[in-house]
Amino acid sequence: MPKPVRHFADVSPLSPADLMTPEQVATALDLRTKTLAAWRSNRRSDLPWYRIGNRIRYRRQDVIAWRESHRQTNGASA
Repeated sequence: MPKPVRHFADVSPLSPADLMTPEQVATALDLRTKTLAAWRSNRRSDLPWYRIGNRIRYRRQDVIAWRESHRQTNGASA
């Protein structure tokens, strides 16, 4: 069954404060910007990103959700 088409008007608007540069994301995740570039190029990560003109941007909420989804806990039982 095909997915419903989402129209631009259905998407909540983004403000510039909602978007992060690759440098900001790298700092927040303790990565290098080259790592993020490699992930985008090789599709090695499920971290969503946007190309806006010739710029790359990440949604702040996506970065937070990605970080939480990759959180590791000690698997040892008490």
